Amino acid sequence: MVMRKSVFISMLFFGSLVCLKAQVPAGYYNSANGLTGQALFMALHNIISNDVHTEYGGLWNSFKSTDARTDSTNKVWDIYSYSPNTPPKYSYTFTTDQCGTYDGEGDCYNREHLWPQSWFNESSNTSKPRTDLHHIYPTDGWVNGQRGNNPFAKVKTSGNPQIFKNGAKLGSSATPGYTGMAYEPVDEYKGDIARAMFYMSVRYHDEDQNWESSNMTDKSVLKPWAITLLLQWHQEDPVSQKEISRNDSIYVIQHNRNPFVDNPDFAFMIWDPSWSVNNHESVSYSISPNPVKSGGTIRIASADADKLNVEMYDLCGRKIDVQPMSSGTVIEVTIPSSMQQGIYFMSIATAGQKPQVVKVVVN
Repeated sequence: MVMRKSVFISMLFFGSLVCLKAQVPAGYYNSANGLTGQALFMALHNIISNDVHTEYGGLWNSFKSTDARTDSTNKVWDIYSYSPNTPPKYSYTFTTDQCGTYDGEGDCYNREHLWPQSWFNESSNTSKPRTDLHHIYPTDGWVNGQRGNNPFAKVKTSGNPQIFKNGAKLGSSATPGYTGMAYEPVDEYKGDIARAMFYMSVRYHDEDQNWESSNMTDKSVLKPWAITLLLQWHQEDPVSQKEISRNDSIYVIQHNRNPFVDNPDFAFMIWDPSWSVNNHESVSYSISPNPVKSGGTIRIASADADKLNVEMYDLCGRKIDVQPMSSGTVIEVTIPSSMQQGIYFMSIATAGQKPQVVKVVVN
């Protein structure tokens, strides 16, 4: 069982703000309202299956709208090489650095299927899983080749794993339930990959008659160990602005969306048997002072203070590093003196319950 952190509901609150505004068509998910488990799985499948796809060769041009970096003009956002938290070791320009051939990392970028082509066994230029942008990313050609059709999993630090330039690893799995070779992406993209894999399982569940099984999948069905791992990655790496923008861009091209980007709770409502509407109760608290000065302290008073999970985010959903300290029925949160003046959000919840999100003004 995977415990859900309050960050997911927090991100849904942020969805109404400028930084994390998804362009979901009105009523798009209406037929999924109130459903859970297999019923929700099928409803989402029916919603996202009316898609249209470009041909395989057209993916190169599609990447220019779905996977362009925001910090540099005409540069490829490659999840196998680029990390937004560190200076890139190399970068690719659209079209100019498109593969051909490669001899090592940093030579060129190509088309990576997160759900490998050998797993769905379709090579037609118009095959939907082969051309489905929701799981196809531009990535370093050599790293793509090294990953091959190995499952995603946590990699053992012992045994000399192969480590790529942005910190991703290839080696023996450390994930319970699977012991073979695995590829582990960097933390920034683990959630992205998990949500893409959830999408593929839902989208193609009744079109997998000719699909192969793998160490991670039974045709289009994710194996139990994989579900546990992917739910964990889904939890630990919340939906980012990059994913939201990518989902919106793909919708323009394919006319379908990734539901697990639009509503992260869908994954738990389908695959986590502990999920229940009863887990979404609120907690009572009071908070003061608000506004608060940089370097000052916010006090949260609650009968459940010792059980509260308190997190802070900026307007774009980025988590702020604060260290809540509990004392009796009060939690104190010190606002870093380095925090700029402005509006922030504080998520307050007990474990497994729906958090309340309060606007905090720092002045």
